[in-house]
Amino acid sequence: MAIEAVLFDFSGTLFRLEESEFRALELADGNGRTFDAHEVTEIMQRMTAPVGQFVRFDAEGQFAWDNRDLDPALHRRAYLEVLRASGVPPQSAARLYERLIDADAWTPYPDTGAVLKTLHANGIAVAVVSNIAFDIRPAFAHRGWDRYVTAFTLSFEVGAMKPNPLIFRDALDRLGIASDRALMVGDSREADGGATALGCSFELVDPVPTSERPDALAAVIQRRLT
Repeated sequence: MAIEAVLFDFSGTLFRLEESEFRALELADGNGRTFDAHEVTEIMQRMTAPVGQFVRFDAEGQFAWDNRDLDPALHRRAYLEVLRASGVPPQSAARLYERLIDADAWTPYPDTGAVLKTLHANGIAVAVVSNIAFDIRPAFAHRGWDRYVTAFTLSFEVGAMKPNPLIFRDALDRLGIASDRALMVGDSREADGGATALGCSFELVDPVPTSERPDALAAVIQRRLT
């Protein structure tokens, strides 16, 4: 059946928060030692992985972690605790967290803009469906790409997190598209693949650095539209 809409994940799919954004902050531990490249990569993974838990929390911290993408305050609480457990002192942790939630700090994959434009030109509706607790619309608007996105379905705005079918249903309803005519593209089979419960098809992409993935989105769209 022909695809009439594409739902995209944000982090690791359309955009990525690169390690360079963290290194630019010159993060240091409590003794003043600058974190090395391996440690920065590990911290970045803990901050941006779509699934999985990397540190132990107390009861309040666990609640914040489990619901982090439903409420900005819980998101901040959870990730500052992750940074503390990772050895990042409070002042550096606050700076890093502010970078995380700055939409302009995220780097688009090389083919993101072209893919969004192609879908729009072909009359295929686009939604961005993200487990996130801050507004990512500026990342699109500042590049003129918001014109290509019909709907932003963000977990903290709709009260549901992937893989809960409710978040995908919200996007489909906004687009007015039946689930069996929609494709979900994301970097997590566990989270983004939840769209298949509604009958959407699914394509997986690898959340590698943007320099290492020049055309994965374009390849998916070309394969699905031809």
